[in-house]
Amino acid sequence: QVQLVESGGGLVQTGGSLRLSCAASGRTFSTYAMAWFRQTPGKEREFVAAINWSTGSTYYADSVNRRFTISRDNAKNTVYLQMNSLKPEDTAVYYCAASRTVISGTVRSYDYWGQGTQVTVSS
Repeated sequence: QVQLVESGGGLVQTGGSLRLSCAASGRTFSTYAMAWFRQTPGKEREFVAAINWSTGSTYYADSVNRRFTISRDNAKNTVYLQMNSLKPEDTAVYYCAASRTVISGTVRSYDYWGQGTQVTVSS
């Protein structure tokens, strides 16, 4: 089992920045990839970004490319999401996820999930 705990959400104005953190514990050696997803009420969970835990290769949704950066600190078992130039449409609950086997933009590919952290961007 892998436990994931997100932090860093909050309220920010349009154009501002936030950095989310996700601390992993437990059987972290089995992690192949980690990712961030987001969800707003009444909508499906949406892929944001993913990172290969070993190689550091990254993947982004088109909607956040060049504004968001995913990174990881292997020594701290932590993944980050640096969010710049935030827009009101970025408002959502952001979830951290871990996969044992693949790197993907689909929810079903991920085995473990955090509880989520709220990000609100005011206009």
